[in-house]
Amino acid sequence: MPKSPSFEIVFDERTFEHLDAIESKYDSLIRDAIETQLAHEPNRQTRNRKPMTEPTEFGATWKLRCGPSNRFRIYYDVNLDEHTVVILAIGVKIRNEVWIGKERFEL
Repeated sequence: MPKSPSFEIVFDERTFEHLDAIESKYDSLIRDAIETQLAHEPNRQTRNRKPMTEPTEFGATWKLRCGPSNRFRIYYDVNLDEHTVVILAIGVKIRNEVWIGKERFEL
């Protein structure tokens, strides 16, 4: 079976601030999840990758869960024409809230 084409992964500049708010020991785990889960077929739904029911206020149409107890959320958008995945936000889920940087979002 032929491998699906690779997508270029682009980080919005705000995501680096979001990563700074997360313990640095998780940086490589989050980056590895982004590379392995989103480089091929980023718009295919899986157990930990789902389309958003409504686009977020920062424009994400998809989310990826990863990390211990799936507590990290990576919000992204896919541009099929340009073959890019734009990472728009990275957060931590605590109970029914997601913290993105220093902002709290209720689910």
